[in-house]
Amino acid sequence: MLAIVIVVLGAGGWWAWGQRNPAEISGNPTQEFVTSAAATTTIEPTAAQNWPTYGFDNARTRWNPNLRHRPPFTTDWRFGAGGLLEFPPAVADGMLYVGQIRGKFFAIDTATGFPAWRKNIRHCSAATPAVADGVVYASFLAEYPCPKGEFGSGGYVFAWDAKTGERKWVAELPPVESSPLVQDGTVYVGAWDKKVYALDAATGAVKWATETDAQIVSSASWVDADGGGSPGIVIGTNGGSLYKLDAATGAIQWKAQSNSVLGSGREYFYATPTVAYGRIFIGNTDGWMYAYGAQSGKLIWAKQAGSYVYTGAVAAGQVIYIGTYDGNIIAFDAATGDRLWTAPAPGAVHGAPVLMDGLLYFSTCSGCGQNGVRGAKAGPDGIHAMDIETHQIVWSDREGKYSPLVADEQRVYLIGAGSIRGTTAR
Repeated sequence: MLAIVIVVLGAGGWWAWGQRNPAEISGNPTQEFVTSAAATTTIEPTAAQNWPTYGFDNARTRWNPNLRHRPPFTTDWRFGAGGLLEFPPAVADGMLYVGQIRGKFFAIDTATGFPAWRKNIRHCSAATPAVADGVVYASFLAEYPCPKGEFGSGGYVFAWDAKTGERKWVAELPPVESSPLVQDGTVYVGAWDKKVYALDAATGAVKWATETDAQIVSSASWVDADGGGSPGIVIGTNGGSLYKLDAATGAIQWKAQSNSVLGSGREYFYATPTVAYGRIFIGNTDGWMYAYGAQSGKLIWAKQAGSYVYTGAVAAGQVIYIGTYDGNIIAFDAATGDRLWTAPAPGAVHGAPVLMDGLLYFSTCSGCGQNGVRGAKAGPDGIHAMDIETHQIVWSDREGKYSPLVADEQRVYLIGAGSIRGTTAR
């Protein structure tokens, strides 16, 4: 017999009674919906078409409309990182920056694939660095093998000169799994001690620290002051909560929450939120996809997507794209949450997909979710490109696992479990 549950969703006071999987909720499609732009903030195009942060821009939309690369790809060079690459690199001004799980960090020449400089921090890295104003910012967890019980200390955020690797500063913090968000002279990260930190980008000094309800493994995304609000950041927690914090002070502007299941509580927001169309889009490991108003925090819609949702979302053309552990690629209408289409993936999808020139790139992970209590599709590791018009996979490569790729004007950088390949389209 299925248990009766209370579902608490969002800061707007949504309450629903239902079964283990509560009824899907859809609000007013025009509420807090902006159709004129894909995101609240974007990176200005440059000659090199930089991909300087996790998700391409500070809204984490994972789509650069100026790039037109298409497969097949020819490998120009291959770089072995010597350790697991769970998150993608950042690309800026002819350099690619990436950290691996054992604490080694590399600045790689995008033309040759050779490191221009490297660091050995010996602390685990499970995040994408960010590049801004000639400085690269990188976050680290505790010392390898980064024991999960050490929540209070052992983490760092480093700032290095992007060209030379000269250290600008280092901030010693609790373990930091967040990919840094750099905006208006401030570096924002979440940490395992439940706090969100705002660091001065020039000095590393802590401007403010705001405590949340649980450990943070997600990353922050930027929200502009559209609709009469103040600029802020949004970030999820392992307590199933989504916070919007004032960018200048760290004050909590609103707090929203995911489904709550009687006897089980809420599952966590591993995914980094995507900010687009005046809304926040984020998947939860409970298998649901949520859309909240960016300024109010009110739940707009919530849709069950699959067994687990770990991927961040792509926002493009008023459509939201995600992958699931039970092996599906799903496209939602950004306004209503209606499922536009579902297409099978060869396996579980863990890392966030990327959209480029009409093709949605994603990786499949052979081991992800196999020990979970809900289903995960068993399948091979690999990178795949799905045509968003036909919903068919048109290209695949067997070297992939988590994040599929990043790109600039010259090349596409395919990401394997422990390697990166610099490629050009034929």
